[in-house]
Formats: sequence, structure tokens, C-alpha cells
Amino acid sequence: MKFNLPKLNCVLIAISVVIIVVGFALMAGEPSGATAYNPDIFSFRRITVGPMTSLFGFILMIVAILYKPRKK
Repeated sequence: MKFNLPKLNCVLIAISVVIIVVGFALMAGEPSGATAYNPDIFSFRRITVGPMTSLFGFILMIVAILYKPRKK
């Protein structure tokens, strides 16, 4: 089967999908409910690390799609 993207682009896309999934997993956790307050919803991991990881994955996805290897 022939793809329009070279192999390097497909590998970079796969890596970026994994990074995005890791970022969303870092944002996951126990929610705060109506009966109990969970202060962990404001943790550094859920507010800063997770979104920045996902943002990096999305930026890498754009780069992976637009990357054009040099011709020899």
C-alpha cells in the first residue's frame, strides 16, 4: 500500500499521538463532586504539565505533517 507521506512523517505522527495521549492521561484524575471537594484538581501536574505536554504533541503533529525531506 502506498502512502502519500514518507515513512519518517508517519513515525513522527505516531510519536506525536503518543505524546498527546500521555498529556491527556496526566490531566486525568479524581473529580471534585457535589459532596466532596478534591484539592488535587488544582495540582501542578493537572494544570500545567498535562496541557503543556499535549500542546507539544499537537505542535509536533503539525510539524510532522508539514515536514518535507530534502531530495538528494
